[in-house]
Amino acid sequence: MSRVRLPAVVSHPVRLLPLSFLMLILVGTLLLLIPAATTQSGSAGFVDALFTATSAVTVTGLATVDTSAYWTPAGQGIILFLVQVGGLGIVAISTVLGLFIGGRLGLRTRLVAQTEMHVVNIGEVRPLFRRVAVIMIGFQLAIAALLTIRYREEYFETWADALWHGYFDAVMAFNNAGFSLNADSLTTYAGDGLIILPICLGVFIGAMGFPVLAELFKDWRNPDRWTIHTRLTVWGSIMLLVIGAAAFMALEWSNPATLGALPWHERIISGIEGGVMPRSGGLNSFDWGAVQGETLSMGTVLMFIGGGSASTAGGIKVTTFLLLGFVILAELRGDPEVSIGNRSIGPAVVRTALSIALISVMLVTSTTWLLMLLTDFSFEDVLFEATSAFATAGLSTGITPDLPHSAKLVLAALMFIGRVGTITAASAFVLRRRVTRYHLPEEQPIIG
Repeated sequence: MSRVRLPAVVSHPVRLLPLSFLMLILVGTLLLLIPAATTQSGSAGFVDALFTATSAVTVTGLATVDTSAYWTPAGQGIILFLVQVGGLGIVAISTVLGLFIGGRLGLRTRLVAQTEMHVVNIGEVRPLFRRVAVIMIGFQLAIAALLTIRYREEYFETWADALWHGYFDAVMAFNNAGFSLNADSLTTYAGDGLIILPICLGVFIGAMGFPVLAELFKDWRNPDRWTIHTRLTVWGSIMLLVIGAAAFMALEWSNPATLGALPWHERIISGIEGGVMPRSGGLNSFDWGAVQGETLSMGTVLMFIGGGSASTAGGIKVTTFLLLGFVILAELRGDPEVSIGNRSIGPAVVRTALSIALISVMLVTSTTWLLMLLTDFSFEDVLFEATSAFATAGLSTGITPDLPHSAKLVLAALMFIGRVGTITAASAFVLRRRVTRYHLPEEQPIIG
């Protein structure tokens, strides 16, 4: 039997990745349009279904409707499925399943997986997928068990309700998606450390990135043997968590609308949440629309930075942010090359980091300007919303449901680009690498 060959225009791995996500979004939209998926008469609105499917597949969590009231348990199950598949990556899911049933990895499948997982050595794809599946499922089940016990003990009368909420929240936490079965997200559990802290832990670990988790799973006892990528991601994530949580508590400690009305120990718990969730978590136990202006700006910056590469988090990524810092440091010192520890960083990596940062700034600023034209909301709220969509963070000041359809479609497109990556999305249309056999004369334009 002859194999079905894909057209050359779509068979390249760089194009297969965004096309796969587009197909999943389309399938998710059609599923959410089934009348059984919504509590409304008839079927859900097309824009709301498309927006929700995009938000779920891109593990963002922004919602135009109340997930707990608008969608039936069947609709919520569809959202859960889309988040789970989108979080791991549709290519990773199919490949891991193929491994578990004894299938074989083809070269093209490995190349697509290499693009999705940011693996340098193509031979690392197979063992990486195995470790990813074990780590992801293990952490989700552990967090779900903790949440289920607490939910049953304090908030729900039946084990069935506790288990459903516990598993749903565990999947959302690890996948850094902001959907919730409660109309007020985690507000009901504000200050409850037995719920907030496990969810924050799931968000933090999920935002590390699969390659980092795989390396830590293999050799977490020897930090000196970690790769530069793992060092930057781990120590950078811890640094941003500490700075973010400390700044959030300092700014919001006396704000009665956020932390001010809580006992001191619950303020600390909510403060830790305030440092974790802007990294791409999306869940919240307080109203981000009620925070101080300085806190909103800090949250915008943290969302823009995002989490680790090849993770469920968005943003420009921690490694990109820190690498740009080392580039600036090398330039100030007059060093001929950029170095981190005892390793030098090649110019191609530096160009990629600069490109990602500049493209991201362009996307967020242009989207913010466009949303300002389409809506009447303040600049701070619109900037926060646009950054949240690009960084697939899922946090909002509460304006998402009130956006016009045109603005929702703009945010949906931005969520898609933020998920597949600015470089991947751009490279999908520029596949050829030109090898020049000559070098043009150099010239030094005036900089600054």
